[in-house]
Amino acid sequence: MPFGCLTLGEKKDYNSPSEVTDKYDLGQVVKSEEFCEIFRAKDRNTLKMYTCKKFNKKDGRKVRKAAKNEIMILKMVKHHNILQLVDAFETKKEYFIFLELATGREVFDWILDQGYYSERDTSNVMRQVLEAVAYLHSLKIVHRNLKLENLVYFNRLKHSKIVISDFQLAKLENGLIKDPCGTPELSGNPPFYDDGDEEDSDSRDKNLFLKILSGDYEFDSPYWDDISDSAKTLVASLMEVDQDQRLTAQEAIAHEWISGNAASDKNIKDGVCAQIEKNFAKAKWKKAVRVTTLMKRLRASEQGDTGASGLAAGATGGPPDPNMPGGSLLAASIKTALSEKAADAQTSTIPSLPQPPAARPEEQQQAQQQQQAQQQQQARCNGDVPQMLPQRKGY
Repeated sequence: MPFGCLTLGEKKDYNSPSEVTDKYDLGQVVKSEEFCEIFRAKDRNTLKMYTCKKFNKKDGRKVRKAAKNEIMILKMVKHHNILQLVDAFETKKEYFIFLELATGREVFDWILDQGYYSERDTSNVMRQVLEAVAYLHSLKIVHRNLKLENLVYFNRLKHSKIVISDFQLAKLENGLIKDPCGTPELSGNPPFYDDGDEEDSDSRDKNLFLKILSGDYEFDSPYWDDISDSAKTLVASLMEVDQDQRLTAQEAIAHEWISGNAASDKNIKDGVCAQIEKNFAKAKWKKAVRVTTLMKRLRASEQGDTGASGLAAGATGGPPDPNMPGGSLLAASIKTALSEKAADAQTSTIPSLPQPPAARPEEQQQAQQQQQAQQQQQARCNGDVPQMLPQRKGY
């Protein structure tokens, strides 16, 4: 029976946590994403290393949906440029997805380490990505989250292949897909911009997607000045608003910039990558803020008023509580973003977190009353009953 498929009235069989830990040795969290924590895992029998993604069911309906969706999609695909599924488990509290371990770096980080980088290098990366996308499209699968973060070198060898990861937002195509998703600002130095309020992310995202839908973009100078006309033509063809005129992935592979000799050998590292690095650092910081906001909303909608009140401290600017559902994930998300981009602080302008509005006097009084009630309740639980309360015999 396919993973997660049940008929009405059928009892679901869950894996026990020991089935996971008996087979795999899970290490420390190495990264946190919107819906999951990522670990290194070692097969106890073969000693082979893998990547493990753990989704906590208590973090909300969308988290559970993302986990089930990724497992379903990964069971359908097998391609040398796609990170392959190795194992999957569902316990009563968690989903575990075990994948091949890519030991190379994210494509963008690798580019920054190079002294020389040309369009020809980029063309080689894009060819592999397009081959994987063409394969997915042949299965009626849309990835929906292709960006530099999800393109990884499989190993550290000079001619390592590129692999695509992260299929949480992937979707089987069953008609016109209208819902926007993904993070277009994490594509590096995007042609789409919105100069709205930095703190009003919802409005900026809406305006950005409207520009994408209308094809309102430009190749800004000086960042695109050294890029060949052939490359610009390919980019424009891939962003054609009319889907009947837009290049398919298979047609893009045949383009002269991919399969011919049109890609330039000129070193574009200094002229292009410095600005991309700045934009990318800022975008990753914004992503960390969005991760925190997203997880709070997921848990609040899932847990109702009780969950929402438990999130009050985090929602007003306080640090995430690791003891709250998903709290360790939130803390790790911010920690990851800070550690990854600490070195960029001297060259990048990192936007500060928005400050919460000051509470009104009546809200402050209500909060103080709630705090006093909680303290009294805690005192009673600890056996330290206030003197004004009558002592009850037998307790």
